[in-house]
Amino acid sequence: MKILVTGATGYIGKRLIPLLLQDGHTIVCPVRDKKRAQNYYKDQKNVELVEADFLSGPSLEAIPKDIDLAYYLIHSMSNSAKEFHILEEKCAFNFKRFTEQTSIRQVIYLSGITNDTKLSKHLLSRKNVEKTLASKKYSLTTFKAGIIVGSGSSSFEIIRDIVEKLPFMITPKWLNTKTQPLSIRDVLSFLHNALDKKELFNTSYDIFGPEIMTYKTMLLQFAEVRKLKRWIVTIPVMTPGLSSYWLYFVTSTSYKLARTLVNSMGVEVIGIKSDINQILDVHPMTYKEAVELAFKKIEQNSIISSWKDSYVSSGKLKNYVHEFINVPEYGCFRDFKKRKVKNKEVTLNRIWAIGGETGWYYGTFLWKIRGIVDQFFGGAGLRRGRRHPSELNSGDALDFWRVIYADREKGKLLLYAEMILPGEAWLEFRIEDGILYQTATFRPHGLAGRLYWYSVMPFHWFVFNGMINNINK
Repeated sequence: MKILVTGATGYIGKRLIPLLLQDGHTIVCPVRDKKRAQNYYKDQKNVELVEADFLSGPSLEAIPKDIDLAYYLIHSMSNSAKEFHILEEKCAFNFKRFTEQTSIRQVIYLSGITNDTKLSKHLLSRKNVEKTLASKKYSLTTFKAGIIVGSGSSSFEIIRDIVEKLPFMITPKWLNTKTQPLSIRDVLSFLHNALDKKELFNTSYDIFGPEIMTYKTMLLQFAEVRKLKRWIVTIPVMTPGLSSYWLYFVTSTSYKLARTLVNSMGVEVIGIKSDINQILDVHPMTYKEAVELAFKKIEQNSIISSWKDSYVSSGKLKNYVHEFINVPEYGCFRDFKKRKVKNKEVTLNRIWAIGGETGWYYGTFLWKIRGIVDQFFGGAGLRRGRRHPSELNSGDALDFWRVIYADREKGKLLLYAEMILPGEAWLEFRIEDGILYQTATFRPHGLAGRLYWYSVMPFHWFVFNGMINNINK
């Protein structure tokens, strides 16, 4: 069958597509940035990438219409908490209008559990999307999940940050909110097994794990899995704003995303029981089992997707990383260095391992200070790390940088700064004819940008000089 998968470069999509390919299906992936997606699916013969944006109806004409089934996995957790619900409704409307012109007979939509009488704007938006997607031209199957637990998921990484950083926590009262976490493996089983199931046409099911637990219990059980002692005290005086700042400074999330999450975490996410587990032969694992499985994946360096690679984790890039691939030449400051390469393979290994746990090879203390300053002004800081210790793809997050171009065969890595700056910055590593070239480029915005460059220039001399020496050591 030919299957349309939206959100193909997202957390769920990148994990679902391999399962569909194993079944022999042909996958059509509408993506906003085709060059970014090619890194993920360049070796897959049965994946067709189409550049299209569901916020722009006319762009959808590029998508083939001879499609049998579709997955709707678009979740617009926008950097502007005020507008994401508008974007989600627009995407759903454009998707529906396009889909009704095709041969699609079933659309599978992953939503959120919306049974509480007082829903957040985020959950109300998911509920509205379900209404928008309903059609007489195709059948809609909706799965509503709560907290998704898996390596690289936003909830898992946020809980991990909190538990591993704070032995003692004074926390907001929403930690007493009840929820039913579900492992990513079980989510994928529901989505995969529901494909073309006629008994699920025009139905909606809550999918959830076997336990009802509070966020506080989730933190404590996570600590048990990690063999850590943690003490948690909840207080009622933290406002949503203060709670958002607490989440922002402790975890790797952005403030605007933290605000959206805090508003949702005050809502109980309890599913309504049904026979969907028996219909699809899915028996969800416990929360502890999901956490243990996630850490096995982390230990094996087999994290397929991470929410941190989403543009929303920083917000400086909106749609297309390749727009920044041409580093400007005029009106810029540069720090340029080159060294004769002693061992190309070793040097490439070091370049491709830069950032994250490896660090930046010189002046680690200064990099950490820069990360703290960036976080103080609302940036990502160094908290995001990297998805894999030695793999880099275009679009990946790398501390407070974004990978714009990564081609190991050509010996080139280009990064774009997502830190808070009075200008724009690029960092390029390139090996040509046995020479390693390292170039830091800064395009200032006005006088503030120029003053910034001159103020950090002495540090740059030491940091960039030490970095290229250690990379080429």
